[in-house]
Amino acid sequence: MTGSATHIWRLLKWGRILARHGALRGIERDPNTPAAVRRIVRIARIGARVPAVPRYADAFQAIGPAAIKLGQSLATRPDIVGDDAAHDLLRLQDRLPAIPYETIHEALRAGLGRDPAVLFTQIQETPVGAASIAQVHRAVTTDGRQVAVKVLRPGVEDDFGRAIDTYQWAAAQLEALSPEARRLRPRLTIENFRRWTLRELNFRREAASASELAEAMTAEPDFVVPAIDWQRSTAKILTTEWIDGIKLSDRPALVAAGYDLPRLAETLVRAFLRQAIAEGFFHADMHQGNLFAMPGNRIAAIDFGIMGRIDRRARVWLAEILYGLITGNYKRVAEIHFEAGYVPAHHNVAEFATALRAVGEPMRGLPVKDMSIGMMLDGLFSITRDFDMVTQPHLLLLQKTMVMVEGVATSLDPDINLWDSAAPFVREWIRTELGPEAAIADRLILDFRTLAGLPELVRRIEARYPAPGGEPPALPLQEVDIVRIGGGWRYALVAALAAAGGAAATIALLH
Repeated sequence: MTGSATHIWRLLKWGRILARHGALRGIERDPNTPAAVRRIVRIARIGARVPAVPRYADAFQAIGPAAIKLGQSLATRPDIVGDDAAHDLLRLQDRLPAIPYETIHEALRAGLGRDPAVLFTQIQETPVGAASIAQVHRAVTTDGRQVAVKVLRPGVEDDFGRAIDTYQWAAAQLEALSPEARRLRPRLTIENFRRWTLRELNFRREAASASELAEAMTAEPDFVVPAIDWQRSTAKILTTEWIDGIKLSDRPALVAAGYDLPRLAETLVRAFLRQAIAEGFFHADMHQGNLFAMPGNRIAAIDFGIMGRIDRRARVWLAEILYGLITGNYKRVAEIHFEAGYVPAHHNVAEFATALRAVGEPMRGLPVKDMSIGMMLDGLFSITRDFDMVTQPHLLLLQKTMVMVEGVATSLDPDINLWDSAAPFVREWIRTELGPEAAIADRLILDFRTLAGLPELVRRIEARYPAPGGEPPALPLQEVDIVRIGGGWRYALVAALAAAGGAAATIALLH
């Protein structure tokens, strides 16, 4: 296990980079920052030429690949990093210099377990994309098909493992320092980040996700998922059909090609809603670089390393919350938050409904160019502390993706009103899922399953609710030694610097 001194050294190096980009300024001004941490932050920026406007995205880019991915995750957490930092972190594009083709060729040979010439007649040496985890090359298969070949960067697994190890250690120190930090649950945030990253580093998982999404989106023929070439894909190599299209980020090219931009925007919004609400399985990295316009005003998506999943109960709550905000039924939205346990029961439902009204009412009937879902999320985050709302990890990716989809949709059609676009879909889904016919069908199915499982019922109850003195299973988190002061002045000095340094660099990463 990595020692505390190594973690502190890494964090101080990263903190210095953050200081040079002005990314530590918010810590000094935050009233929740402990005085000792604030002093360490001031020391970290001594001699640094701090820019007038903090450049959070540039700082994470300078730290390295793992920090880029962490920054993209923290872009979903304005409650932790602040609105300005979260907005700036959305600029992270995850682009890195390309690896020489000789290295990629050897990685292909190792990943495929054979000479690439056996499977491909041609592989372009110049990559079409180079990111923190992988590099993509265009190729032609032996049966003449155009494909995209994604190759895992050599050594990236070890690099991410070391960085995540330090993130986990630092998050534990932070939770030990502050009750407010415990409410924000940084350890759970890093644990989710670790799990997402491990999935992204396994290309078989990505291939399976793409295949599952393609099946789920058959009802949306205008949203295309490229086919997987399973015979040329492994845990470190992913081969998919080649997508010939124009990136949605290239608006002039879309206009010149005659695409209907408002229709593309509507297609994107509807595809996202079907994934998130109807299917509960969604592409969680839908930025402009991963979306292409295809003939017939269709949209193709690539890069399925980060996917989100929401169970049916949470989707029902989500749909009712969205529809309640759309229609102005803030009382029902407040009740859902209490029913779901998002807001502790000791708070007042009516007071929470009033707070929600302050968030939702300014947005109704206005185009997104004036008021947006991103602004709504910022407003919701602003009331989390007042109502002791605990972080809901299963909604983090959804929040991030909503902001991304909004940004892409408005770049295509600045006058689109996402509320108007979402309302018919959400209304129909609620009617289908929550109407009287659905309620009767759900009850019949539930009763039948209960009766069929009666012989196992008692054993399941005992397994789920142990006898007094037992404890139900908890989410596994890595054991981390908390640095404490004691045992002589030398040890006290080292422990104090360790705790303060670790907390400073951790909060720096989170701001």
